[in-house]
Amino acid sequence: MQIALIGYGKMGKAIEEIALKAGHKIISRIDFNDDVLQGIKGADVAIEFTNPEAAKGNILKCFEAKVPVIVGTTGWYNDFDEIKHLAESTGNSLFYATNFSLGVNIFFELNKHLAKLMNPNEMYEPEMEEIHHLQKKDAPSGTAITLAEGLIANLDRKKTWVNREDENNKSTNPFELNIISKREGEVPGTHTIAYKSEIDEIIITHQAYNRMGFATGAVKAAEWIRGKIGVYTMADMLGYK
Repeated sequence: MQIALIGYGKMGKAIEEIALKAGHKIISRIDFNDDVLQGIKGADVAIEFTNPEAAKGNILKCFEAKVPVIVGTTGWYNDFDEIKHLAESTGNSLFYATNFSLGVNIFFELNKHLAKLMNPNEMYEPEMEEIHHLQKKDAPSGTAITLAEGLIANLDRKKTWVNREDENNKSTNPFELNIISKREGEVPGTHTIAYKSEIDEIIITHQAYNRMGFATGAVKAAEWIRGKIGVYTMADMLGYK
C-alpha cells in the first residue's frame, strides 16, 4: 500500500516506522508548508496528524483527490457535520479517531460499562484528569472528550462536561463533569476517571508509554479502510458498534 503522510512530526515518524515494518511504502512526507494535493498524488491512502487549524483543509484536499484519509488530529470537530456530509455525498472515505490505540479503545468501553454500574450509586462523584505533552494544543484532549461523552451517556446525574486547568477552580454544578487538563513534559497521554465518595474511591487509568500504540492503530485503519466509502471510527474497525 502506498501511503502519504500529512504531518511529519513525532507521530508521523512513528507511523512511518510501523508502516514500513508492515511492508507498506511511504510515497510522501508532507510538512506544513508543502503542497498537500501534490503530495497525495498516487497514494492509496493518506494519514493526517497535523494540528486543529490545518486538519479541515487537509481533509478537503484528500476528498478533492479522491484519496481515503485517516485523521488522527483532534480539535477540528466543530466542522465534523460538514465533513461527514461531504464525505458521504461525494463518495469519499474518512476514518477519524480521537485515539487510535487499541488499549484506549478498550478503555472507552470499560468507561461506559463502569458508568452504567455507577449510575444507581449516587454517593460517588465522578471526575476526570488528562495529562499530555506540552505541544498538545487542544484541551481537553479528543480522548478525554470521548471518555466524557461515554460517561455522560450512561450516568444520568451528569449532563455536560467542563474543562479546568487545575483542581483549584473546579465546577460545583452537580450536573457538570469536571475534566482537569494538564500539560507536562513529553507525556504521550494519561487519562484517569475517578469516582469518589466519603468512604472510598474507584479509579481507572490508561497510560500510554509511547506513541507506537497510536501509530499501529493508524496503520491498521489505513489497511482497513481501503475499498470503503463513508465515515468510520475505531468502533467500526474493532466491531464495537
